[in-house]
Amino acid sequence: MDLNGIGAVVTGAGNGIGAALARRLASAGARVVVNDLDANAASAVAAEIGGVAVPGDAASEAGVTSLIAEAAAHLNGIDLYVANAGVGVGGGPDAPEADWDLAWQVNVMAHVRAARELLPGWLERGRGHFIGTVSAAGLLTMLGSAPYSVTKHAALSFGEWMSATYGDRGITVQCVCPLGVRTGLLEESGPQGKAILAGDAITPEEVADAVLEGMADGRFLILPHPQVADYYAGRAADPDRWLAGMRRLQAKVFDNEGTHD
Repeated sequence: MDLNGIGAVVTGAGNGIGAALARRLASAGARVVVNDLDANAASAVAAEIGGVAVPGDAASEAGVTSLIAEAAAHLNGIDLYVANAGVGVGGGPDAPEADWDLAWQVNVMAHVRAARELLPGWLERGRGHFIGTVSAAGLLTMLGSAPYSVTKHAALSFGEWMSATYGDRGITVQCVCPLGVRTGLLEESGPQGKAILAGDAITPEEVADAVLEGMADGRFLILPHPQVADYYAGRAADPDRWLAGMRRLQAKVFDNEGTHD
């Protein structure tokens, strides 16, 4: 894919993976709208790359509608939309309703609402590119965080549905599924999260490099950690064996205490 001159939107781009993606896209010639809830962070990244900051909520219905309208006006149309914003919420069934709702709104409905706004124009002109930052949790699971695991699975499922439904009508859909990445989410994951993810953690810039490489051939799954493909295959081939291994990891990391009292 030739990125020179395309209009791109990256959500959650004030830091971490989103900021790295915005920088890489801009360096490849894309015109980038930088979105983040943190207006100062969005403005700083936009100034650095010669882009446009459109801060705001990339998850709510009103926020997504406003973001896409403003971005389309700045870019004279959106060619690429990167739904990167996400939240990590811990706990199991006992997690508060508000935490479950937040994870659902940001990790899933943000993608659905963006697609709802973008698809009519993309289908009319016969092209469009949607990338969702899903996480390896969407292919596997994340111990200690049921809301994160469930919503990332849902985000992957929505991406699959989009690709199956619109892939022959000019719409490219890709899902980025890294393991640990050295961002604020990893730092906030607590000792258990770090024990699971930190050993294989890579930089946001390495994720961005993998995304640009994946965009070149249009593969649905972009795996910055190649070993995730083997884990995913093993999970599908023998789910009982895979679950047994996850239970051993659960016992080791959580000291046989589980995720709740």
